[in-house]
Amino acid sequence: MTVRHMKIFVMVCEENSITKAAERLHIAQPAVSIAVKELEEHYHVRLFDRISRRLYLTDIGRSFLEYATHIVSLFDDMESNMRRWERSEKLRIGASITVGTHFMPQYVRAFYETHPQSGIEVFIGSSELIEKKILQSELDFALIEGAVHSDHILSETYQKDHLAVICSPSDPLCGKGTIPVGQMLSRPLLLREKGSGTRELFDHALAALEYTYTPSWESTSTEALINAVREGLGVSVLSDILVQEELKKGTIVELKVEKLHLDRGFRVIYHKNKFLTNTSKEFMEMCKGFREETEN
Repeated sequence: MTVRHMKIFVMVCEENSITKAAERLHIAQPAVSIAVKELEEHYHVRLFDRISRRLYLTDIGRSFLEYATHIVSLFDDMESNMRRWERSEKLRIGASITVGTHFMPQYVRAFYETHPQSGIEVFIGSSELIEKKILQSELDFALIEGAVHSDHILSETYQKDHLAVICSPSDPLCGKGTIPVGQMLSRPLLLREKGSGTRELFDHALAALEYTYTPSWESTSTEALINAVREGLGVSVLSDILVQEELKKGTIVELKVEKLHLDRGFRVIYHKNKFLTNTSKEFMEMCKGFREETEN
């Protein structure tokens, strides 16, 4: 027997009528009659006496009503508490450094505005490390800029991005227009660390053009790289989003490099076997439709 049977039985008792119970439950009258009949057949008892088209609870029916009322009440209480729990559940979200630096604080603030009871734990690291944590079920889902390498992880691009090659206004390459890749590689390269989505895309782009290189700097800190570029220490490759403020100020400039394709997308990723709660789905959907407040 199911909770549905119990709910129907309790409603029939409250209304003392199969027709009225069906109306209250918004189901067909025959469905109510069948549910009551199934209860009686299952327990081999008569729950109602049917006299002159009226229903009268039997003694067994009255005993059963006490159990059924208690069961339905417990179930309704569980439903209510579970929904309340989901609204206040703790999300474990991963973010690669680019997404975590620029977008995650805005995402979390915006989500708290509509889900003030939710708890959010954020882990920011390289795309490679984020992917490992997804596979080990240490994160519910994540937002990264790198490619996914495991068949066990599902991904969906939710925002476009572009890597900018940047240098100081005093750099020898500044003002030369579009330059060949070889000229870019003649300068010290100040790059993100191995395992980051940014570095992976840059490596693949150069490999496709059959170029190799040795970086002068490797850092997990985009701020450190921007500062080094500003001081004229070399050329860096970072998300266009992260360098917009410095480009507008004129403290750094963007170089145009022949045949170097550095377009990519930010992705939301999660394990293919992961159960995503409604709260998780709502956060992911918010990210897909998110627009920075500064954009008009």
